[in-house]
Amino acid sequence: MNPRMGVRPLRLLLIDDHPLVAQGLQAVLQYDSEFELAGFSTNGEDGERLFHELKPDMVLVDLRLPGESGLEVIRNLRRQGATAKFVVLTSSAAVNEVREALEMGVDGYVLKEALPDELLDALRRIGLGRKHYDPKAMEGLVQAKSGDETLLAQLTEREREVLMQLASGLSNRQIAEKLFITENTVKKHISSILVKLQLTDRTQAALFAVHHGAGPRAGQ
Repeated sequence: MNPRMGVRPLRLLLIDDHPLVAQGLQAVLQYDSEFELAGFSTNGEDGERLFHELKPDMVLVDLRLPGESGLEVIRNLRRQGATAKFVVLTSSAAVNEVREALEMGVDGYVLKEALPDELLDALRRIGLGRKHYDPKAMEGLVQAKSGDETLLAQLTEREREVLMQLASGLSNRQIAEKLFITENTVKKHISSILVKLQLTDRTQAALFAVHHGAGPRAGQ
């Protein structure tokens, strides 16, 4: 049964630099009266212009647009007061991108490999105010979190303290003063942290810590 029977179609805007995706989406939607492809853009700038012109109910955005991230396009539109539903439509299930989309509160994350019926079901749920994240994308996120926790378990108590200070943006000298240790000791701890967490620099370590709740909270 059509859950939106008697209601006007949801108007969709697609922002994707591959015209074939638009053609494929149009083919999927043409036999479904619940949705209407109102517009299509191949880049973020034109996509934002079309959004304000067309005022769609839902925006499907590719992650990788020419010279920019689809997530940044979503951020820009939300800063401008957009209240539409935003859906990432992508071929990438990369953990960092799924995590960032979740943290932004994006309404949906759909992989381009989804079957037509799966795509339509996802759009229906999102249209009804629910969230939809592709199970494959979420599985990768869960596995990555489990692996991260295993890596974190290798750190000593002092290394965890140093990692927390890194997440707060402190320099080696400031960390040394705060923890009452020498700068040389701080450097040794950071080197050990990078090895154990399989990271390459202190910036990555700081970001890792923030993602796992060790960084400063908003408003602090």
